[in-house]
Amino acid sequence: MVSWRSYGEFLALACVLVLIPGPDFAVVAKNTLTAGRRRGWWASLGICTSNAVQGTAAAAGLGALILRSQPVFEAIKWAGVGYLTFLGVQAMRSAIRGSYDAPTAGNEHTVAAAFGGWRQGFVSNITNPKVLVFYLAVLPQFLHPGTAPGWLLAFAWSHALLSLLYLLAVSAGLMRVRQVLSRRSVRRALDVATGTALLGFSARLAIERI
Repeated sequence: MVSWRSYGEFLALACVLVLIPGPDFAVVAKNTLTAGRRRGWWASLGICTSNAVQGTAAAAGLGALILRSQPVFEAIKWAGVGYLTFLGVQAMRSAIRGSYDAPTAGNEHTVAAAFGGWRQGFVSNITNPKVLVFYLAVLPQFLHPGTAPGWLLAFAWSHALLSLLYLLAVSAGLMRVRQVLSRRSVRRALDVATGTALLGFSARLAIERI
């Protein structure tokens, strides 16, 4: 049985980890600033969906199999490296061109825009093996031996929900200052910063031995 104290300690750690800027933050910021709040929300939902999928895989034992299968694990890792690099290069190219449309909400309601945001969030997160490692290595430290797998699932989904709430708040906050952030000089600086961050996350993932 899991105590409320253990659950509270896990939530405290999860909150700290969620607040640390990483690829998820960069992807949501990029989508919000380029295409509006709904696109940012869909990117956030894509990340949350990925967290839920990986948490479910960990609870079902599939995550452990993936970690033990080196070729599969490496394939996931390098897919993540490639995708983060792709997003970083896109941001850098946008900064070099320096041509931006005025902020508009006209196209952010389309199915294509929604799916595009969800896809970027989901793919960038699902190909980050550190998320799966967190669920398999860190999360069980808060569970007692013999605890039902359902508790692992509940903890993982709690983390996914916390991540979603935080990223939605990030997107909403960015929208409040979007007019200022959408100025050409500011946008170029933000694209450079976002691109640099994404390329940095990609490089770190490439060289880390997880």
